[in-house]
Amino acid sequence: MTNYLNREVLITGGLGFIGSALARRLVGLGANVTLVDSLIPQYGGNLFNIADIADRVTVNVCDVRDPYAMAYLVRGKDYLFNLAGQTSHLDSMSDPQTDLDINASAQLSILESCRKANPAIKLVFASTRQLYGKPDYLPVDEGHPVRPVDVNGINKLAGEWYHLLYNNVYGIRACALRLTNTYGPGMRVCDARQTFLGIWVRLLIEGKPIKVFGDGLQLRDFNYVDDCVDALLLAGAHDAANGKVFNLGSREVINLKDLAVMMTALADGSTFELVPFPADRKAIDIGDYYSDYTLIERELGWKPRVALAEGLARTVAYYHEHWPHYWEAGA
Repeated sequence: MTNYLNREVLITGGLGFIGSALARRLVGLGANVTLVDSLIPQYGGNLFNIADIADRVTVNVCDVRDPYAMAYLVRGKDYLFNLAGQTSHLDSMSDPQTDLDINASAQLSILESCRKANPAIKLVFASTRQLYGKPDYLPVDEGHPVRPVDVNGINKLAGEWYHLLYNNVYGIRACALRLTNTYGPGMRVCDARQTFLGIWVRLLIEGKPIKVFGDGLQLRDFNYVDDCVDALLLAGAHDAANGKVFNLGSREVINLKDLAVMMTALADGSTFELVPFPADRKAIDIGDYYSDYTLIERELGWKPRVALAEGLARTVAYYHEHWPHYWEAGA
């Protein structure tokens, strides 16, 4: 991690959940960090996420869809962690054009800015396991067929492939991480746009029943945000990652009903209930999913370290203390 000492680092989506956690770690590693975020309420940026490091980072409030701003911001940067995105699968279906603009078109524009103004930069793109669609086999490795079940998955796949193309054709070092269910302090909890676990945390703290869709037997894997940050930093630091895609994941696989039991154990008197799938969610549900992360473990030395029970306890404790800053979008 000494690679980042005194280096210039740009993080898109830097006031969001993962971006702010990454910024905090980079500041600790001695990097000069610039954060880009639109602060559009539905996309998860929150100034409170960087309250403890606000005097040690530079914040630029702009939209990654602005090609002129991005062309200026990439100049002189050693690393770009490209985390900005529209993450809601339902929003991508109701407003596909906006999802295309943010998750695909803007990514191509950013890469063009790098090609013209800073071809020596290293990029790490935050992709998603959602683009695999309904698994043919488990655990899902990087060789699994790609069959997105929603507009978001298609556009994230395009953004990912643009990065790999620019690596392969123009020599702009880039790689992609396919994130699974990332959770932890700073995640969006005012609604389920970012992750269903966020709204579960809110319901738990408000003393309301957690709502589990279907029979609750759907299998999932989860990564605590610190583990996700480790993977991003390793991918940025190692040129062995260039031109490649890596799954993140966990060997700790759990069904959603058991996850709800684990969460309700964190608050006296809390409960959960099984409810029917809403039709719009059922149409894009992928069933059971968990990842094979052997490739990144072998090539970059990454593996998750924070156990699910520990990570959930940390997360719930954080929101018990700081909930006023997160209950409303754009708080």
